[in-house]
Amino acid sequence: MLSQIDTAATAAPATPKPTAAYDSAALLDLVLQSLDDDKAEDIVTIDLRGRTAMADTMVIASGRSSRKVSSMAQKLLDRLKERFRLTARAEGKDIGDWVLVDTGDVVVHIFRPEVREFYQLEKMWLEPEGSDRPAR
Repeated sequence: MLSQIDTAATAAPATPKPTAAYDSAALLDLVLQSLDDDKAEDIVTIDLRGRTAMADTMVIASGRSSRKVSSMAQKLLDRLKERFRLTARAEGKDIGDWVLVDTGDVVVHIFRPEVREFYQLEKMWLEPEGSDRPAR
């Protein structure tokens, strides 16, 4: 009598995917690529190093609708988890007017255009004209 062998149970366990090492620059690259892939508009990158301890870089972008803003934020969170095994914090995803994604080194603000215009974060964080420290 032949017995049936469950090959899935006896096969060697799959080796886990190695976690990619990351730093501030790698996080920023992934954030910018994710936003670009999802057709974010008016992407602005602001270098915060030496100005605040909260993060190295702030990224501000727009999406045309609440659904688009929420979707871009969720895809960014998914990509961060997949690539770096990083669970970033997010605020505002349910409403979608303004979503904040905090990766630690990079803080991302995704707005609907009207909300972005109202809060004007760029004006608060960008260096004034003639400064020797330009935004990236």
